[in-house]
Amino acid sequence: MILLVVAPDDPARDDIVELLGRHLAFAHDHSPPEDVHALDLDGLRSPEVTFYSARRDGALLGVGALKQLDPEHGELKSMHTLAEARGQGVGRAVLDHVVAEARLRGYRQLSLETGSMDAFVPARTLYERVGFVPCGPFASYAESPNSTFMTLPLL
Repeated sequence: MILLVVAPDDPARDDIVELLGRHLAFAHDHSPPEDVHALDLDGLRSPEVTFYSARRDGALLGVGALKQLDPEHGELKSMHTLAEARGQGVGRAVLDHVVAEARLRGYRQLSLETGSMDAFVPARTLYERVGFVPCGPFASYAESPNSTFMTLPLL
């Protein structure tokens, strides 16, 4: 079996742009426009964001990003696994990689926002398995019935 490689990548690569398009379509299909908080390509290329891809034998299977909110707090962004690759541990591998990187950076916590609707249950379940717990809004987010906020203490 060929190993899955999670590494920094350029979100402007053609295959990544296509997967990010699927990510945004999923978000818009299941969330009202005001509660779609996915970063656009410029946001994913900003200096405070590190973007990662998960590839097996060069084929893109998933993505995720780590955004620095402040020197002690990071945010998980843009987690998405190709539909055909779900259930193969891709999301978990990307999540584990981002959590490990947040620890290496010395962050005290890693937070995220995801949807509260049924379509987001698999994502919330994955985050809970890693140790994320519910929290209130953070950074510039506002309370919303369509959002679930979670955080992972890293110390």
